[in-house]
Amino acid sequence: MSLLSKVPLLGQERQREMMKSATPLTYLETPEGPVQAHFFVPHDFSLERQWPLIVFFHGGFWDTAMPTQFVPQCLHFATRGAMAVVVETRLESTHRTGPMEAMEDVKVFLAWLAEHSERLGIDLDRIVFSGASGGAFLALEQVLPKPGKNDPAPPISPKALVLFSSLLDTTPSQFAKRFPDGKTARKHCPLRQMRRKLPPMMLCHGKSDRVTPFEDARKFVKGLKWRGNQVELLEFERAEHSFFNFNVSELHYELTLKAADHFLVGLDLLEPDELADL
Repeated sequence: MSLLSKVPLLGQERQREMMKSATPLTYLETPEGPVQAHFFVPHDFSLERQWPLIVFFHGGFWDTAMPTQFVPQCLHFATRGAMAVVVETRLESTHRTGPMEAMEDVKVFLAWLAEHSERLGIDLDRIVFSGASGGAFLALEQVLPKPGKNDPAPPISPKALVLFSSLLDTTPSQFAKRFPDGKTARKHCPLRQMRRKLPPMMLCHGKSDRVTPFEDARKFVKGLKWRGNQVELLEFERAEHSFFNFNVSELHYELTLKAADHFLVGLDLLEPDELADL
């Protein structure tokens, strides 16, 4: 193995070490074991006040466990006076499940979070969803579908979404085959669910992404803006699918993190950082 190929592995090991600062809580029990959410809190955390919470859904297309992916971002926002949590869901590799079960798990987690918000010190009026790739899809699926009689609204509504390398078209075969059938894949396709009155969003996407094409992000943002939504698209030249990860590109990690921080400050979901001029 070359030194270059070892770099991502070294980064992952570092992030696993950083994960030890999180508090894991079980929100779902399965025959294969508990499904957990990993909470990061500010150094001055106290239950005497309520804290904003940023909810991260990791990538991996509902197949691979990647809970450490957003640990650096979580640690950053914990220093910025917010709680952060990385949410795991059932996976194909462990539970023989797919995106439908992952979406169910997110709803279970949000119901659990709403029930325990006071005990955890969470301000339900300052919730942000964030995610990468298939995790960005999970975040979007909590806000895009219109609630119906047989599909009630999620128990928690985010005030903003910050998304990375988002999966926005589930109809190509490599994604559609993970759903029960083509009709279901089309039903849950974000590009087919655009509507008015959505929370503010910021999307970060590499223009050289060969997994979730940049053109999908452009179409999605254009469609949301046409419907009167507040949405920003940050374009990154020559950046591929995993460009924003700390162990892939420290530069892109810093740029996307600063942009996300600035976006949330602008929405009054974070306090300005005077030292960083945010």
